[in-house]
Amino acid sequence: MLRLLDKYVLGKMLTTFIFTVVVLVMVICVIDFTEKNDDFIKHNLGAGKIITEYYLNLFPYYANLLSPITVFIATVLVTARLAARTEIVAILASGVSFRRFLLPYVMGGGIIGLATFGLIGWVIPLANKPRVAFERKYVKNPYRFQGRNVHIKIGPQHYAYLESYDNVSNVGYRFALETIEGTMLKRRMSAEAISWDSTKKAWHLTPQVVRTINGDKETLKVFPARDTTLNLYPKDFASTFKLAETLTLPELQNLIQEKVNRGASDTEIYLVERAERYAYPFAIVILTVIGVIMSARKSRTGVGGQIALGFVLAFIYIGFVILSRNLALVGDMPPMLAAWVPNIVFTSIGLVLYKFIPR
Repeated sequence: MLRLLDKYVLGKMLTTFIFTVVVLVMVICVIDFTEKNDDFIKHNLGAGKIITEYYLNLFPYYANLLSPITVFIATVLVTARLAARTEIVAILASGVSFRRFLLPYVMGGGIIGLATFGLIGWVIPLANKPRVAFERKYVKNPYRFQGRNVHIKIGPQHYAYLESYDNVSNVGYRFALETIEGTMLKRRMSAEAISWDSTKKAWHLTPQVVRTINGDKETLKVFPARDTTLNLYPKDFASTFKLAETLTLPELQNLIQEKVNRGASDTEIYLVERAERYAYPFAIVILTVIGVIMSARKSRTGVGGQIALGFVLAFIYIGFVILSRNLALVGDMPPMLAAWVPNIVFTSIGLVLYKFIPR
């Protein structure tokens, strides 16, 4: 059962965390508005549309993104105030161990971590869908698919090839569909163009030449224009701008499986995203404990100095996240390890601080 002290510390921590999140995110939204105001004016967007379609969905995105910083700052603020008023000394002098004193903070970090996991797994991606669509339409330049000589695996033995693709008209040029068994080409169908029929949900092929190889024998056949279905869709050529941010965990898993089956070259991006979503909540608990350890003593620099140090450590953590993510994207580190390296490093830092910093 929670003691009065636990309820007091837990309540202070959660309310300070919420206040810090609201203040920081509102400041960032104001800065974001000043940067994008010209785009809003250019498209003659009203305040209602901007707020409902963009900023209401941007708020939870930044709230989650800044959660390691905000939880660290909130923890430092609460603990430093307790230390400044000599309340921690009184608590420890009453027989409460420092480990026991950490309990409400760990509970608070756990609550925030669990809430964060639910948000980044399901809620925030749903909010990101209209936000990212808004940015694509009104902020970013119109997307044009620039790929050339594109090869896509669309089945266990089937590979599609397009020399180029126009994502505006949804037409691909110099299309070929190859059937390969092992290392042997068994069948190749080619067409000058392939276009998507949105009403039929099928591809329309111009006249095709089908080349079939059976040992030393080879046959050629010509077929008239026709419609067909393929495990290939216009979305495969659409913009991937912030795509991972718009996917719930089940959607992200399905996309990863599809890319693995196709042998796509950008699978690491989504593997890193999935691993980070699982590692993120643990980071919040780790940074919470470090924040308590660092601010449990009175400091000559006061609360401001401890908050400044908290900012530095939180940004160092984000730096580790960015570095490990980039290493994973270029293939120098497994995605799972990349997601957990910052947590491992800061857990080690927390253990060292716990052992050597006087409390």
